[in-house]
Amino acid sequence: MRFSIWPNLQQPWDDVAAIAHHADTTGWDGLYLADHFMGDAGGFGPVETPTFEATAGIAALAASTTSLRLGTLVLSMTYRHPAVLANWAVTVDHISRGRLLLGVGAGWQENEHEQYGIALPPPKERVDRFAEGVQALDGLLRDPITSIDGAWYQLRDAVCEPKPVQAKLPLLIGGKGNRMLGIVARYADEWNMWSTPEMIRDRGAQLNRRCEQLDRDPSSIAWSTQAVVMLTDDESAARKFEEALAPRPAIGGTVERVAEVVAGWRDAGVEDVIIPDFVLGRGTKKLDAMDALIEHLGPAFR
Repeated sequence: MRFSIWPNLQQPWDDVAAIAHHADTTGWDGLYLADHFMGDAGGFGPVETPTFEATAGIAALAASTTSLRLGTLVLSMTYRHPAVLANWAVTVDHISRGRLLLGVGAGWQENEHEQYGIALPPPKERVDRFAEGVQALDGLLRDPITSIDGAWYQLRDAVCEPKPVQAKLPLLIGGKGNRMLGIVARYADEWNMWSTPEMIRDRGAQLNRRCEQLDRDPSSIAWSTQAVVMLTDDESAARKFEEALAPRPAIGGTVERVAEVVAGWRDAGVEDVIIPDFVLGRGTKKLDAMDALIEHLGPAFR
């Protein structure tokens, strides 16, 4: 298994950079950044919380780290045109010398679309548009010329050069609905969703069925997942924490408790466990928590 850290972009940039450097030198496998412009008054904090932008952040970390796989959770197709996104991804893959994992999704956060005047279509139209955008991305990243005459995107003999450093720049798709899983089955190299072991096992079975319908080997798609983690020896505080975040998956407790959930994910088929840093503390306390996690999980599950 792989273990990745997810720094919150609603903290000072120096803290994000310090987390990335620490992860890069202490045995973590990857790092992910979320694609949002503001909080949502819910799981991602107050709307007015200062928030850094994900693509600039990944590009900066591509130049300042050496070994971490760098991924996005997940770039929204509603405000990321696939042709612009493909050119950005190629550039960052070269900067990182082949360490980019391009994560994309259909978009969901209403308030950032409303504030910026960006359309957020109804779910069906959003997924239709996303499927077309992923088709464009796939062509631009792999083929010499791409042409699409779609309802949302029109590409005419479009080029995207140079091509990525990686022979096949991996594409991650985040989602759990049946139609999104159909797009995952057709295009993705990695699939991601927030989950408990039971949740990802259920949705993974649907994904496997979609792969079989397309005559694709389900094992060719890696699975990654995340839950909010709070390390504590106080069992009562741990349970209250998990209940407060419900229905968002959360793990409260010791590193041994986290390992129990990781074992369930492993048995379900997960290959990359992503740990958000949201409630791991600040400063050296956060780095100590990262050390405790990787020093326990790495030897147990790799």
